Amino acid sequence: MSDYLIAPSPAGAGLTRAITGRDHTGAEVEINVVEERPLTIWLNGQEIVTAMTIGDHPRWLAVGYLINQGMVLPSDEITGVDFDEELETVVVRTARETDYEEKLARKTRTSGCAVGTVFGDVMEGVAEVQLPHAEVRTSDLYALAHKINTTPSLYLEAGAIHGTVLCEGDRPLVYMEDVGRHNAVDKIAGWMRMERVSAQGKMLYTTGRLTSEMVIKTALMGIPVLASRSGFTAWGVEIARDVGLTLIGRMRGQRFMCLAGEERLVRDVDPRAIRDEPKRAGRKGGRDAE
Repeated sequence: MSDYLIAPSPAGAGLTRAITGRDHTGAEVEINVVEERPLTIWLNGQEIVTAMTIGDHPRWLAVGYLINQGMVLPSDEITGVDFDEELETVVVRTARETDYEEKLARKTRTSGCAVGTVFGDVMEGVAEVQLPHAEVRTSDLYALAHKINTTPSLYLEAGAIHGTVLCEGDRPLVYMEDVGRHNAVDKIAGWMRMERVSAQGKMLYTTGRLTSEMVIKTALMGIPVLASRSGFTAWGVEIARDVGLTLIGRMRGQRFMCLAGEERLVRDVDPRAIRDEPKRAGRKGGRDAE
């Protein structure tokens, strides 16, 4: 845990609730379940979206969402980020006047949980992204997977949640969780902008699927590498190849698959030296669930 700048808070106030039910034997049991609440994001005087979220880091979520939707530009001066807990609202203010009525009419719903959306001009603009040079050492991948998967988290405490981790080398820096993987990555984007953290040399690790929106958001953040324990969508792979992003999935034990940007990989460790995870029975070819 000492490696993290920001780590998960599985015992954080208001993030889970104890609920009583009955298990498969009929016995009464009490388990912790993740809380879910709405957060409405405004940009200047315009309501943009209401997202379902666990409620932590609302300011970073709002700023990151607006950045990743192309509504807050790299050149914009953010003059205020105000959170009203009672109204469950964040208002982001910029020095530039904004009006996104037409843009809001063109949004495309994605496959992500918690109602992810991508706007048409953002999808067009991703083709212009120039990602920085980077090397990805397989020894770092293995080290990161072990550290992240053994970190105390809401996922281990209650499940029903996704995590995204900003990494550098073999060090996980910022670990965000939420009911939607898109919310988790938006929190990281907001944190990076507010803390003025460069994307140079960084990698994103996500617990969820490597979808088109995850690839787009990672590319727009300027991060050249995206990795996951889970699998891929074909469109996510296609976009990653188009923009030159390294996409690594199915990271389990000594195994992983790289479907885009393989030229960044530096294979500096023998996979046979890494402890593998047993293949799950009942899945063709030993493939894991996505």
